[in-house]
Amino acid sequence: MEWWETVQDLWDVWIIQTAIQIALVLIVAFILTRLLRRVTTKVGNKVSKDTTPMRALQRTETLTRVLSSAGIVVIWVLGTFYILGALGTNLGPLLASVGILGLAIGFGAQNLVRDVVSGFFILLEDQYGVGDIIEINQVASGKVETLTLRVTGMRALDGTMHFVANGEITHIANRSKDWARAVVDVGVAYRENSDKVRRTLEKVALTSKEELELGKAMYAEPEILGVELLGEYEVTWRVVVDTKPGKQWEVGRALRERIKAAFDEDGIEIPFPHQVMISADENFARTPA
Repeated sequence: MEWWETVQDLWDVWIIQTAIQIALVLIVAFILTRLLRRVTTKVGNKVSKDTTPMRALQRTETLTRVLSSAGIVVIWVLGTFYILGALGTNLGPLLASVGILGLAIGFGAQNLVRDVVSGFFILLEDQYGVGDIIEINQVASGKVETLTLRVTGMRALDGTMHFVANGEITHIANRSKDWARAVVDVGVAYRENSDKVRRTLEKVALTSKEELELGKAMYAEPEILGVELLGEYEVTWRVVVDTKPGKQWEVGRALRERIKAAFDEDGIEIPFPHQVMISADENFARTPA
């Protein structure tokens, strides 16, 4: 029975070697998983640097979750294949089946994959985030309330909630990225003196910047660019000011109110079109006999 003892010894050796290989694979996979989570956390923090706390938190959590999940899947799939190979399993048919299954899923879920990839790069490049005011594809605009890897949700001014698949986004206009600009155009009558108009606008600019609440929303004193347009019945002056993100509309409305009050105080006319109505009876009465 020596041959049986030899076979048993070889079997024991193979079991021990296989067990050691499987244990090493599991240990290495566990270490790589922990290391990947640390690395993705550092990457997320690096990407989220110099952003607002809410946006930094959202981007860090999303990017870390996506990178960790994808990396962990790859690590454990490779580890599983290595363990099956160590157990003597023929991996050829299995790999072929997995390839066919992956191809079928890829064709069936290509739109989903496109949405997820687009959402990942939106977050990675910080194109916009929750709280930003954006316009998508020059069609829909609003304030971003939801941002996931698959879809962007934004609420319009009238309260309508728009949901747009990230893969369908081809153009993004972010109106609250880093800083904004309020552009105020105001018309005056042709007979008004240009120097007087400029002095009044400069006075409004100075007093607006000195106001406590309004001044906080501005990065600098409003700039008087001068005459922007010579219209049919008015001369259009343009005033611009750099503001905090999303504050351009609030600042613009406040400046228009103050400019209107200053023009009234200084006697500067803001023209508007007039129409003269002549009735048929009145026209007939004016006709000489």
